[in-house]
Amino acid sequence: MSNTSMGVSLIGVPTDVGAGVRGARMGPEALRVAGLALALQQSGLDVRDCGNIRGPANPWQEPVDGYRHLPEVAQWNELVHKVVHFELQSGRLPIMLGGDHCLGIGSISAVARHCRETGKKLRVLWLDAHADFNTAALTPSGNIHGMPVACLCGHGPRELVEIGGHVPAISPREIVQIGIRSVDAGEKRFVHEMGIEVFDMRFIDEMGIRHTMEMALDGLDANTHLHVSLDVDFLDPVIAPGVGTTVRGGPNYREAQLCMEMIADTGLLASLDIVELNPALDVRNQTAELAVDLVESLFGKSTLMRQVTDAT
Repeated sequence: MSNTSMGVSLIGVPTDVGAGVRGARMGPEALRVAGLALALQQSGLDVRDCGNIRGPANPWQEPVDGYRHLPEVAQWNELVHKVVHFELQSGRLPIMLGGDHCLGIGSISAVARHCRETGKKLRVLWLDAHADFNTAALTPSGNIHGMPVACLCGHGPRELVEIGGHVPAISPREIVQIGIRSVDAGEKRFVHEMGIEVFDMRFIDEMGIRHTMEMALDGLDANTHLHVSLDVDFLDPVIAPGVGTTVRGGPNYREAQLCMEMIADTGLLASLDIVELNPALDVRNQTAELAVDLVESLFGKSTLMRQVTDAT
């Protein structure tokens, strides 16, 4: 699919119901203010802003049976699932503007459902400082934005695990995690048990971002639906302060750009989440502007000037 024919749909999901800090509900508007739609249009894309999904308010309550705001989280994710699936069925590329990362349950379950319906293989790149593989038994906070990968892999409350009607929504083999650097001990064991491929920051430090991305993208073909779930805390907080759960030591600007450019080079990007942007913690919207910059690279804007010649 060439850029000129590609339809892209922006879907705002203004909630921080799964997070431990309020403010991510303002993320969609910050991305719009930072010029996301115009940047994509200038890349030759047909951009439709679907506006914001309307869902329940954040009650800001304590956990119940290990989960905070489970009814509200379930409702938001059902709504996300429905809208993302509709856009995929319509032949468009959905970009979910979060909101916190619990929304990945609805988004990715919709992508997985679409792949089952169309016979496509799925590859999810989970770009994040956190593995998000907690369960109620593993996390004291009960914040569901720390649980979406576990839920997608079938481990979590029925209300979340069954979204999309297929349990588990995805296989652990279909997801690759990149940039991880903050994992609870029990969560680490669980990730290893499930066999998820993780390229943590130690691996990136030792092997470099190019080799990391070559491995993460290995095995893709024309029948692969590539989904990127970008948690803005994937980035080093020096360049991206506007997140609720900063963890030092993430990818720098050039590493992040190369990551996006190598994804773009595959030509297979078919859906995207941008989550955990918290304008209340940002500095003059710089994190939103950086996110827009990176999304431009995801859709093919490249700094490459040097002519690449065939070595043969």
